[in-house]
Amino acid sequence: MTFEFLEPLDNTLVDYIATLPEQSLGKNASLHVEGDFPEVENVSMAIIGVLDNRGDGEESDPIHFNYIREQFYSLYPGNWDKTIADLGNIPAGATLQDTYYVVKVIVEQLIKSRIIPIVIGGSQDITYAMYRGYDKLEQMVNLVAIDNKFDLGRDNKVIRAESYLTSMIVDEPNNLFNYSNVGYQTYFNSQEEIDLIEKLYFDAYRLGEITGNSTIAEPVFRDADLISLDMESVRSADSGNIVKFFPNGFNGKEICTLARYAGISDKVTSFGIFNHQDTKQEALLIAQVIWYFIEGVNYRSNEYPFNTKIDYLKYTVLIDEEELVFYKSDKTERWWIEVPLVTGGNNKLKRNTLLPCTHDDYLAACDQSFPERLWKAQRKNII
Repeated sequence: MTFEFLEPLDNTLVDYIATLPEQSLGKNASLHVEGDFPEVENVSMAIIGVLDNRGDGEESDPIHFNYIREQFYSLYPGNWDKTIADLGNIPAGATLQDTYYVVKVIVEQLIKSRIIPIVIGGSQDITYAMYRGYDKLEQMVNLVAIDNKFDLGRDNKVIRAESYLTSMIVDEPNNLFNYSNVGYQTYFNSQEEIDLIEKLYFDAYRLGEITGNSTIAEPVFRDADLISLDMESVRSADSGNIVKFFPNGFNGKEICTLARYAGISDKVTSFGIFNHQDTKQEALLIAQVIWYFIEGVNYRSNEYPFNTKIDYLKYTVLIDEEELVFYKSDKTERWWIEVPLVTGGNNKLKRNTLLPCTHDDYLAACDQSFPERLWKAQRKNII
């Protein structure tokens, strides 16, 4: 692997970690320190900082993520068997495009090596660079954004934190199969943007839907490859973000629950956290979000993709002369619905595939209600 672009952790941070108890995460992670890059052959997850927030369109104070790392490495691991490495930081390039290139190359290398990159970013446009890291992996990409906005913009020539999704939709190669937003707040999004999300058959869940029942988000994460968390989706009372004040949003418990859903998904191969203030107030919550993501990864059930359907119960439901096929895992009691290959069109799926769903989706189908997520998946496969 080529990691010469990465800078080691600050010596002050390394000195702080040296003072921590032996059981702490800091003493159980491989660290990129000056003159010593960690071995990554047996690593499961790699933490990387991206010291570039120019996508916000504003010059701001330098970022280093020492506060986040101090809080994270002070925590204690759970009953984990996965190994963690901190590869250090990607410095801001001469141009924003230079930064994107480095992020893309490193994310691609890590995913090819079956290492999950945990990217602590500056601005959320870094998500675009992570997405481009999938270009050579020969797969369609499902993106889930935990965000109070859709981040659509009219001008796709300049990538910005508030418009990176537009570039992902229109730029070639077009690997984006699905985009799901978890936690959008209607008053931050124009009706034109909301209509566009619907027209593209993307999925969007309002903040109130998720806070009322967070379990509806679990199948969404189960079908994701890339997770992008905008910390501005968390209310300031819980995040400590008093620089940009957000009276509404997820609370600390809810955002950690979503991070665990992201981690426990067998399909998720990269996770990014963006648009936070590099302050002590927000650092502990971000540290706990990372902790819960790693906790989820350690408790993956390895149910995707199915190697065999022996351990799954099959249910067939007839709706208007169409057979819907559901599968339920004996191991976790989670549900999937079969998306059949569509004749004609683009056939993006190439083969029958399984779409994560809930038990409620099955019950609704029994009551002759066609699952909305299945309908959207079928539409995306033929347009």
